[in-house]
Amino acid sequence: MSRPRLLLLSSSVVHGHGFLEYAASDINTFLNKNRVSTVLFVPYAAVDHDAYLAKVRPVFTKWGYQVEGIHQDNPVDAVKRAEAIFVGGGNTFLLLKTLYDKNLVKLIRERVFEDGVPYIGSSAGTNIAAPSIHNTNDMPIVYPPSFNALNLIPFNINPHYLDTDPNSTHKGETREERILQYHSLPDAYDVYNVLGLREGSLLLVDGEMGVLKGIKNARLFIKGKPPQEIEVGTDLSHLFANQLKASAVRL
Repeated sequence: MSRPRLLLLSSSVVHGHGFLEYAASDINTFLNKNRVSTVLFVPYAAVDHDAYLAKVRPVFTKWGYQVEGIHQDNPVDAVKRAEAIFVGGGNTFLLLKTLYDKNLVKLIRERVFEDGVPYIGSSAGTNIAAPSIHNTNDMPIVYPPSFNALNLIPFNINPHYLDTDPNSTHKGETREERILQYHSLPDAYDVYNVLGLREGSLLLVDGEMGVLKGIKNARLFIKGKPPQEIEVGTDLSHLFANQLKASAVRL
């Protein structure tokens, strides 16, 4: 079994930056280190796959990479020959349902763990790298057969994490309150630690080593403990203490 190599972005767009611009250095370093020349793009979190590919392809072309759209070929064959996989953002429920419908969940996991294929996720693509999608912010516009996801890391992620605005008149639950409610579920439920990635933050994973990168800090929720502020550059390898096993996910 190869070590998983992942780059998990909170989002593709950050205020004041172009598409993927804030993460350009990290993406290029990640792909160059892994000797990638062609990236397989998965646009299933959106409805118009061709339009999404047309948005992504020029960015990677400018950086010197070819981009193939998984929807332009037999998706199973495309994943089997992929040098690297980039799963874009959009609606997490639509993305996961489509991956199940096309029999890609186990295959992508196998390619990452057994063949060492580098994986990049953004927003919804980051959500599905976790054990489950329970901490997505998206509306359940479709119903996947399971909320169990790729399980490439042993904790969940909440992309687009928002801090409480003391000047806001909104009286609904804050993002922190919702995650703490998730952690208050009985032990009968599968509940995972949660890393809240603010816009502009990303997680670099190499095997059981992880580090927070990007331009913004993150928020870490360990069940039973107060939330922790995580600064850019922080080693998060302790979150990978439990060996990832293929049998841990129920697909």
